[in-house]
Amino acid sequence: MSFATTHPLQRRFDFVRRAALPQPGWVTREEAIMGTAIRVELWCEDSREGDAAAAAVMHEMHRIDRAMSPHKPGSELSRINREAGHRAVPLSQEMWQLVQRALAFSALTEGTFDISYAAVGQHYDYRARKQPDAALLAAARARVGWRKLLLDPHAHTLRFAEPGMRIDLGGFAKGHAVDNAAALLRQRGITNAMVSAGGDSRVIGDRRGRPWSVAIRDPRREGQAVAVLPLEDVSISTSGDYERYFDDGARRVHHLIDPATGCSPQGVHSVTVLADDGLSCEALSKAVFVMGAVRGLALIESVSGADAVVVDAAGTLHASSNLLHGLPQVPQTPVPEPARR
Repeated sequence: MSFATTHPLQRRFDFVRRAALPQPGWVTREEAIMGTAIRVELWCEDSREGDAAAAAVMHEMHRIDRAMSPHKPGSELSRINREAGHRAVPLSQEMWQLVQRALAFSALTEGTFDISYAAVGQHYDYRARKQPDAALLAAARARVGWRKLLLDPHAHTLRFAEPGMRIDLGGFAKGHAVDNAAALLRQRGITNAMVSAGGDSRVIGDRRGRPWSVAIRDPRREGQAVAVLPLEDVSISTSGDYERYFDDGARRVHHLIDPATGCSPQGVHSVTVLADDGLSCEALSKAVFVMGAVRGLALIESVSGADAVVVDAAGTLHASSNLLHGLPQVPQTPVPEPARR
């Protein structure tokens, strides 16, 4: 039996064919949020579900930016900086947990990671090539110190010990955002993905049968890499002196500031840290950058689950023993625990 093209059964057959289920595959999405490129790449059996998962990641990134941007007057962070020098400011549960963990990292790193560095950091303008003079630098340095961030564990408030202090979550918020995004993807059943926010990334699973390849950029030759790491189920963060900087003739003035001096450390060009979560990676990469290769790698060797690659000012590459020789041989200290969400 043959059917004419207008036969009802033929029309129904054509309709079913056109409504075939979405094909599985890779979904990629990228947006500019938090002053950096946010990118998600994931595999999903249903492309519509994959698109929805990628959209959820971007929605979360925007939410964190609204809450933690130092540039948005309505953000919780901006409110803290306006008011905490004069009174105790109530914190959201999320902000409370982040500040708590930041202070734990300050203690672990002997203050080389310190979110109160912002009292100095606010006086640098890398686009305008401006830095504080000696008098302004000295006055700002006097307002830096993580022990001056006074948390009330009962009222969940934060107060600055003196007016003029500021905090900046900076990349710490990006690490937090990447952690949250990875959790959202897992909740949606995504088992193969990468989320990145500038220098902070998280890989989930592998890349469908092979590891994710993450390159460590050569800090002095754009487009070149000093190493390529095959990764699965890990977070990675790179801090480099090539991200925001200007040269003043004598040295490179960049955005990674030593809280003790208020100036840019000159002994290291880049630090890449691998750990179980983005917050740990971000805090440790900044601390190691300030400490330098020798002290910084000693810190990494003492932290459970952490590894690092350091490119020093001479261009020499250093790596933690776990990356070079297997498991570290020194006693290890747990990193401050991630906040439960």
